[in-house]
Amino acid sequence: MNDMSNDSQAVAVGQLRSFIERIERLEEEKKSLGDDIKDVYAELKGTGFDTKAVRTIIRLRKQEDHERQEAEAMIQLYKDALGMA
Repeated sequence: MNDMSNDSQAVAVGQLRSFIERIERLEEEKKSLGDDIKDVYAELKGTGFDTKAVRTIIRLRKQEDHERQEAEAMIQLYKDALGMA
């Protein structure tokens, strides 16, 4: 009976190690992708584009149309209230 619990514990340790190693590889890939994205933004800026505006556009493109429309309507309402229109 004791051998069986040791076997299951060994399997669990092996699974845990496998998960951790996968996460570590993915974290490294994520870092590499982040560096690549930074390079693209630097290139974008170097050609004269406004990186802040591009980041905003990318964020907006991730939203559903109705979410974007609601956010834009709320911003417009606040701008109107503050006399910024």
